[in-house]
Amino acid sequence: MAERASWSLGAALRGVFGAKTIDEDTWDDLEAALIRADFGPAVTEEIVDAIKAQVERYKTTDPKDVQRMLREIVEERLAKYDPTLKLTERPAVVLVVGVNGVGKTTTIGKFARFLRTYDRSVVVGAADTFRAAAVEQLATWAGRAGVEIVRPEREGQDPASVAFQTVDRAKREGIEIVIIDTAGRLHTKGGLMDELGKIRRVVEKQAPVSEVLLVLDATTGQNGLAQAEAFIEHGGVTGLVLTKLDGSAKGGFVLAVQEKTGLPIKLIGQGEGINDLTGFTPHVFAQKLVG
Repeated sequence: MAERASWSLGAALRGVFGAKTIDEDTWDDLEAALIRADFGPAVTEEIVDAIKAQVERYKTTDPKDVQRMLREIVEERLAKYDPTLKLTERPAVVLVVGVNGVGKTTTIGKFARFLRTYDRSVVVGAADTFRAAAVEQLATWAGRAGVEIVRPEREGQDPASVAFQTVDRAKREGIEIVIIDTAGRLHTKGGLMDELGKIRRVVEKQAPVSEVLLVLDATTGQNGLAQAEAFIEHGGVTGLVLTKLDGSAKGGFVLAVQEKTGLPIKLIGQGEGINDLTGFTPHVFAQKLVG
C-alpha cells in the first residue's frame, strides 16, 4: 500500500517526457502511467493512438511535444462536458445522492460553505433519516459552514416530509439555495430509488429541482462507479461531485467517469477541510494533471 500511495502520475509522466527521444518505451511507459492513474483501458488506448498519430504527422522526436499533445487532448476531452452548476431558480433545490461512505454528508457541508463564499444564503435538509448519525454529522458540518439546517422532527420521519419542510422554510424565509441529503442505502436498491423519486415529487410541488448531484469517491475509481450505477440509471443525476481527489494517482478517473456516464463533473474535493471543495475547471485540471 505504501508504494501505491507514493506513486503519482506527475512523477511517472516526468520520466516519459524527460527522455531524450520518442521510441517504443515512450508509448509503453505512457500507456502504463495512464492505466495506473485510472484513465481506463479504452480511454488510454484512444489517447495514446491520438498522440501517436500527431507525432507521425508532425515528424517530431521530442518527448516534450508528447507532453503538450497529452495536455491538449485531455483538456479537449474534459471540456466536452459543461461543469456549470445550474442554480438560477429561487429557491434552487439540489438533491445530493450517493452510496454510504463516499463522503456525501461532509460534501454537503463543504458545498454549503462554497456557496456561502459567493454570498448565497443556504439551508440544508437532513433527509437521510435512516441513519441518525447522518443527521448529527450534517448538523455539525452545517454549523461549520454557517448555514441553517432542517432536521427530522422525530426519529424515522419520512425523508420526503423533511425535504418538503426544508423547501418550505427556504420559500418562507427567502433562502436562495436548498441542499438536501438523501439516503445512501436501504434494504433494496429499488426501495432507495423509489424513495428518491418520492422526495423529488414532493419537492417539485413547491419548486423545481435544479440539480441532482452524485457524490463519488475518486479513490475507489471504477468500483465506486459500479456501485453508483443505480443512481445514474434511475436517480435523474445531472452532475458529479468527486471527493478525495488528493493528488494525481487517480486523476485519470476524472476523464474516464465523464466519458463513461455522459455526466459532467461539477465539483471536486481535494482535501479534508471545509474549504477544500471547488468548482471544476477542465483547463486548470488538465494543466495540473499533465504538467
